Amino acid sequence: MDYSHVALHRKTASVHRLTARYPLLCGVCWRAIVLATLVLGLSGCMHNQANGPFSSNSIAASPGELFQTHSDRMATIGMRNNLNSLYRLMDKLYQRNPREWQKTGLASRQAAVLAVRQSIEQGRPPPALAGRQDIAALSYALGPEFEGDRVGAFIYAIGSMVVTAHGGRTEFYITDTIDAQFVHNAARNIEKATWLLGTRRDVQGNPLLLSNELSENGRNLSFAVEFGKIVARLDYLSDVLDERYRRIGVNYAHSLLFLNFLPVQ
Repeated sequence: MDYSHVALHRKTASVHRLTARYPLLCGVCWRAIVLATLVLGLSGCMHNQANGPFSSNSIAASPGELFQTHSDRMATIGMRNNLNSLYRLMDKLYQRNPREWQKTGLASRQAAVLAVRQSIEQGRPPPALAGRQDIAALSYALGPEFEGDRVGAFIYAIGSMVVTAHGGRTEFYITDTIDAQFVHNAARNIEKATWLLGTRRDVQGNPLLLSNELSENGRNLSFAVEFGKIVARLDYLSDVLDERYRRIGVNYAHSLLFLNFLPVQ
């Protein structure tokens, strides 16, 4: 027979007798249990953060961060994550549409990805776009008359548009300003572009680019998910920026309402 429940009952009774004899011990025990639980929980959180997708944000602060507000830092991290999302999308699109990177004349898909990435970060359009930037490049890349590397042109156009919406910068400091409306507009443009990507056809009736798939062969919505992440980041940043500038006005109104003198130094 299993007498484990009897042993447990005896141990519990012993604890009750001990805490009844020494009342302070009860509080100490509970505090010790709570403290141990918190320590274990925090250690688990630290472990997850160290191995999670945001581990790169836990590196030591750079000197430049001293000149960044909270929203500046958020915009900088958001820009980095959005560009990384675009680079992942570009690689996936090249894998589904290998004929596109082969149009570049480069030796490999990885070389084509690197070339477009450098174009975005240097603000230099690929030759096939003939100097077009942001929304002009996006319209051209999704047009039936475009004959170059459509993947590279499409990704460059979105990257260029996102950077332009942020004032042409990828890092932000106290002296920089970002127009929340432009960031909001960029998010809406990406939504339209992804819809066009999935619906437009060439003269033969084939998709301009293969991306999401819903068929008997399988389901692949990873492109929509990644684009959705970019849109969500842009929308959140536009809300934060809008609230930031709104609060400046509210705080000024508070100073007038309560007749507070404004600081002079």
